[in-house]
Amino acid sequence: MDRLPDVLTALSHPSRRDIIRRLAAAPARFTDIARPLDVALNAVTKHLKLLERAGLIEREKQGREVFISLRPEPLRLVSGWVHEYERFWNQRLDTFEVYFRGMKGSDSRNRRSGRKQATRTKEAKR
Repeated sequence: MDRLPDVLTALSHPSRRDIIRRLAAAPARFTDIARPLDVALNAVTKHLKLLERAGLIEREKQGREVFISLRPEPLRLVSGWVHEYERFWNQRLDTFEVYFRGMKGSDSRNRRSGRKQATRTKEAKR
């Protein structure tokens, strides 16, 4: 099953990215996650369900408390996908750079030959 769409969906919202950033530092309780977010607790629950569906978090019960921790492995899917496009764009930009370096050399040659031509034209008119 391709989990990439679920992971990208989970990363698409700034609140979920903030949750992931904070969980990267340490596991946290639901209330610790919800406190800094300016949304209803119901919305936090929905955000956590999306993150859980994508495999980015896991819940672990410790006594009476449930701690939520980051599972970063699915982020590798995103990294691999982005890397493919990075190679694509690097190749295109390298081609673009070669083209413009050639244009720059051609442009300076044209300017020099243009100046020579203008000088010849002026001399011919005299």
